[in-house]
Amino acid sequence: MLELYRLAGCPYCAKVERKLDELNLDYESHNVLPFRFLRFEVKSVSGQSGVPVLVDPEHGIEGMAESDDIVAHLENTYA
Repeated sequence: MLELYRLAGCPYCAKVERKLDELNLDYESHNVLPFRFLRFEVKSVSGQSGVPVLVDPEHGIEGMAESDDIVAHLENTYA
Protein backbone atom coordinates (compact mmCIF):
# COMPACT_ATOMS: atom_id res chain seq x y z
CA MET A 1 0.00 0.00 0.00
CA LEU A 2 1.12 3.53 -0.75
CA GLU A 3 2.09 5.69 2.21
CA LEU A 4 2.23 9.47 2.29
CA TYR A 5 4.01 11.48 4.95
CA ARG A 6 2.34 14.87 5.08
CA LEU A 7 1.93 18.04 7.08
CA ALA A 8 -1.47 19.67 7.53
CA GLY A 9 -1.69 22.92 5.57
CA CYS A 10 1.27 22.06 3.32
CA PRO A 11 0.41 23.02 -0.29
CA TYR A 12 2.94 20.54 -1.70
CA CYS A 13 1.36 17.74 0.31
CA ALA A 14 -2.10 18.80 -0.89
CA LYS A 15 -0.88 18.62 -4.50
CA VAL A 16 0.18 14.99 -3.99
CA GLU A 17 -3.06 14.14 -2.17
CA ARG A 18 -5.09 15.60 -5.05
CA LYS A 19 -3.22 13.37 -7.52
CA LEU A 20 -3.70 10.29 -5.33
CA ASP A 21 -7.42 11.04 -5.09
CA GLU A 22 -7.68 11.84 -8.81
CA LEU A 23 -6.17 8.43 -9.62
CA ASN A 24 -8.45 6.82 -7.01
CA LEU A 25 -5.49 5.26 -5.20
CA ASP A 26 -5.69 3.89 -1.68
CA TYR A 27 -2.96 5.19 0.60
CA GLU A 28 -2.11 5.48 4.24
CA SER A 29 -1.54 9.04 5.41
CA HIS A 30 0.99 9.82 8.16
CA ASN A 31 0.70 13.29 9.67
CA VAL A 32 4.08 14.64 10.72
CA LEU A 33 5.02 17.20 13.31
CA PRO A 34 5.44 20.81 12.19
CA PHE A 35 9.01 20.97 13.52
CA ARG A 36 11.52 19.45 11.09
CA PHE A 37 13.92 18.45 13.86
CA LEU A 38 11.24 16.18 15.33
CA ARG A 39 10.41 14.30 12.12
CA PHE A 40 12.37 11.18 12.96
CA GLU A 41 10.01 8.82 11.11
CA VAL A 42 10.23 10.80 7.86
CA LYS A 43 14.00 11.02 8.15
CA SER A 44 14.31 7.28 8.70
CA VAL A 45 12.23 6.64 5.56
CA SER A 46 13.66 9.23 3.18
CA GLY A 47 16.91 10.48 4.66
CA GLN A 48 15.55 14.01 4.97
CA SER A 49 12.89 15.77 7.01
CA GLY A 50 10.88 17.60 4.35
CA VAL A 51 7.42 16.58 3.23
CA PRO A 52 5.67 15.26 1.25
CA VAL A 53 7.33 11.85 1.12
CA LEU A 54 5.83 8.89 -0.72
CA VAL A 55 6.53 5.22 -0.03
CA ASP A 56 5.52 2.83 -2.81
CA PRO A 57 6.85 -0.61 -1.84
CA GLU A 58 5.27 -2.30 -4.86
CA HIS A 59 7.53 -0.25 -7.13
CA GLY A 60 10.65 -0.09 -4.96
CA ILE A 61 10.11 3.50 -3.77
CA GLU A 62 11.27 3.66 -0.15
CA GLY A 63 11.01 7.41 0.38
CA MET A 64 10.47 9.72 -2.60
CA ALA A 65 10.47 13.44 -1.81
CA GLU A 66 9.54 16.49 -3.90
CA SER A 67 5.90 16.85 -4.88
CA ASP A 68 6.61 17.20 -8.63
CA ASP A 69 8.61 13.96 -8.63
CA ILE A 70 5.90 12.17 -6.66
CA VAL A 71 3.12 13.38 -8.99
CA ALA A 72 5.16 12.33 -12.05
CA HIS A 73 5.73 8.88 -10.52
CA LEU A 74 2.03 8.48 -9.78
CA GLU A 75 1.02 9.55 -13.28
CA ASN A 76 3.61 7.33 -14.99
CA THR A 77 2.89 4.33 -12.80
CA TYR A 78 -0.83 4.43 -12.07
CA ALA A 79 -2.54 6.57 -14.73
